[in-house]
Amino acid sequence: MRRYDQNRGVQFLNFIHELTALSIQPFDSAALAKAARFARKFADQRLTLADGHGLAIMAEEHTRVCWSTDRHLSLTGVPLVM
Repeated sequence: MRRYDQNRGVQFLNFIHELTALSIQPFDSAALAKAARFARKFADQRLTLADGHGLAIMAEEHTRVCWSTDRHLSLTGVPLVM
Protein backbone atom coordinates (compact mmCIF):
# COMPACT_ATOMS: atom_id res chain seq x y z
CA MET A 1 0.00 0.00 0.00
CA ARG A 2 2.99 2.31 0.41
CA ARG A 3 4.17 2.10 -3.18
CA TYR A 4 1.43 4.41 -4.48
CA ASP A 5 -0.99 5.92 -2.01
CA GLN A 6 -3.52 4.77 0.52
CA ASN A 7 -6.45 5.11 -1.88
CA ARG A 8 -4.84 2.76 -4.39
CA GLY A 9 -4.09 0.30 -1.62
CA VAL A 10 -7.71 0.32 -0.46
CA GLN A 11 -8.88 -0.07 -4.07
CA PHE A 12 -6.63 -3.12 -4.43
CA LEU A 13 -7.95 -4.66 -1.20
CA ASN A 14 -11.53 -4.07 -2.38
CA PHE A 15 -10.67 -5.68 -5.72
CA ILE A 16 -9.22 -8.75 -3.97
CA HIS A 17 -12.30 -8.97 -1.73
CA GLU A 18 -14.57 -9.09 -4.79
CA LEU A 19 -12.70 -12.02 -6.34
CA THR A 20 -14.76 -14.76 -4.72
CA ALA A 21 -12.79 -17.51 -6.47
CA LEU A 22 -9.58 -16.23 -4.85
CA SER A 23 -8.48 -17.88 -1.64
CA ILE A 24 -5.96 -16.14 0.62
CA GLN A 25 -3.81 -18.73 2.35
CA PRO A 26 -2.34 -18.13 5.79
CA PHE A 27 1.38 -18.26 6.40
CA ASP A 28 1.77 -19.73 9.85
CA SER A 29 4.32 -22.11 11.34
CA ALA A 30 2.75 -25.11 9.57
CA ALA A 31 2.93 -23.31 6.21
CA LEU A 32 6.53 -22.32 6.94
CA ALA A 33 7.44 -25.97 7.54
CA LYS A 34 5.81 -27.00 4.24
CA ALA A 35 7.55 -24.20 2.34
CA ALA A 36 10.87 -25.20 3.90
CA ARG A 37 10.44 -28.77 2.64
CA PHE A 38 10.22 -27.48 -0.92
CA ALA A 39 13.17 -25.15 -0.37
CA ARG A 40 15.24 -28.14 0.77
CA LYS A 41 13.99 -30.36 -2.04
CA PHE A 42 14.98 -27.78 -4.64
CA ALA A 43 18.07 -26.46 -2.86
CA ASP A 44 19.88 -26.16 -6.19
CA GLN A 45 17.37 -23.47 -7.26
CA ARG A 46 17.20 -19.89 -6.02
CA LEU A 47 13.79 -20.22 -4.38
CA THR A 48 12.22 -17.55 -2.24
CA LEU A 49 10.06 -18.42 0.72
CA ALA A 50 7.10 -17.27 -1.38
CA ASP A 51 8.10 -19.80 -4.07
CA GLY A 52 8.18 -22.59 -1.51
CA HIS A 53 4.83 -21.50 -0.10
CA GLY A 54 3.31 -21.44 -3.58
CA LEU A 55 4.66 -24.90 -4.38
CA ALA A 56 3.28 -26.26 -1.11
CA ILE A 57 -0.17 -24.77 -1.76
CA MET A 58 -0.21 -26.10 -5.31
CA ALA A 59 0.73 -29.57 -4.07
CA GLU A 60 -2.00 -29.55 -1.42
CA GLU A 61 -4.63 -28.25 -3.84
CA HIS A 62 -3.54 -30.64 -6.63
CA THR A 63 -3.17 -27.68 -8.96
CA ARG A 64 -3.08 -28.74 -12.60
CA VAL A 65 -2.13 -25.38 -14.18
CA CYS A 66 -0.61 -22.27 -12.63
CA TRP A 67 -0.79 -18.70 -13.92
CA SER A 68 2.62 -17.26 -13.16
CA THR A 69 5.68 -15.69 -14.73
CA ASP A 70 7.89 -17.29 -12.07
CA ARG A 71 9.46 -20.42 -13.54
CA HIS A 72 10.10 -21.79 -10.04
CA LEU A 73 6.41 -22.58 -9.70
CA SER A 74 6.80 -25.22 -12.42
CA LEU A 75 9.46 -27.21 -10.54
CA THR A 76 6.97 -29.90 -9.52
CA GLY A 77 5.79 -30.37 -13.11
CA VAL A 78 2.75 -28.12 -13.00
CA PRO A 79 2.58 -26.30 -16.35
CA LEU A 80 2.64 -22.50 -16.27
CA VAL A 81 0.33 -20.25 -18.19
CA MET A 82 2.11 -16.96 -18.72
